[in-house]
Amino acid sequence: MKQAPDFWWRRGFSWQALVLALPSLVYGRIAGRRMLQEPRGRASVPVVCIGNFVVGGTGKTPFSLRLAERLKSEGYKPAFLLRGYGGSAEGPLVVDAFEHDAETVGDEALLLARQAPTVIAADRVAGADLIQDLDADIILMDDGFQNPALHKDLSIVLVDAETGLGNGRCLPAGPLRAPLSMQILKTDVLVVVGEGDAARQAVHLASRKGLPICTATVEAEDTELLRECSLLAYAGIGRPQKFFATLEKLGLDVAETRAFGDHHGFTEKEAETLLTRAEAGGLQLVTTSKDMARLKTARHEIFRWLAARSAVLNVTMKIIGEDRLIGLIREIRRSRTFRR
Repeated sequence: MKQAPDFWWRRGFSWQALVLALPSLVYGRIAGRRMLQEPRGRASVPVVCIGNFVVGGTGKTPFSLRLAERLKSEGYKPAFLLRGYGGSAEGPLVVDAFEHDAETVGDEALLLARQAPTVIAADRVAGADLIQDLDADIILMDDGFQNPALHKDLSIVLVDAETGLGNGRCLPAGPLRAPLSMQILKTDVLVVVGEGDAARQAVHLASRKGLPICTATVEAEDTELLRECSLLAYAGIGRPQKFFATLEKLGLDVAETRAFGDHHGFTEKEAETLLTRAEAGGLQLVTTSKDMARLKTARHEIFRWLAARSAVLNVTMKIIGEDRLIGLIREIRRSRTFRR
């Protein structure tokens, strides 16, 4: 996937968005109507969907990892269900973090599989059916909020406080996956991630609907070793600039950056260029955990060299209002048991 265009994230109506207004209107209507369709399948255990309103990263993977960790501490047995973007497999397939590679199952699936049983499936209903064999008692569906196929017991939607809804337009004129008026109807909990005021519209609509609103922060793990050198930061995620800005906010010396598209499959030439530039400039390479997952499972030797030469900025999610989320999930479990 290519990088999102800059005009998506600029408030107001740019000339690029104006040119794309008609296809945006058509796409929005189709996507909105699709979201309102009746599900064609229902899992045997509760499904908690973690999604977002827009294209691009809002922290769904660290949020999912943290929620799974907390659920496990409460005695639950969660399993992840996701599409496996960036991978070639259609599934349904149980992911083995030690046997599969990112080219097959995608980088996010490899990260999630280290925390809990993980299934990738283009058909979410078929994926949920496969999870029934994994002794799980709750499904955490990473993304798929706009996909109506599988019934969702709880939809938690993340919005970035810094970028919010961008220019507020639907694809391809803006980053919205469907009109906000439609998406908010399917939202059960809103989580505002980070700092900033760009999420005000989403918060306003959620408040009018009486939805629970939580906040969350992404916190970097120990960066002491990265403080000892100048950095060449590179990333192939939804919003590479956010990763670079995080490094700078931590007070690290970011000498150069290289941005790639989301779920980017690095070429041998790109890997060679990064290694050569770092060596010539005396720079420490640093990247994200998703990029490292792709590099470590890539098949050519040069990718393993790049992985060995690169540090990773590991991050964790802190959810303010986490107890409330666990309470909602607990109530869903009780309701499901009662209906049986």
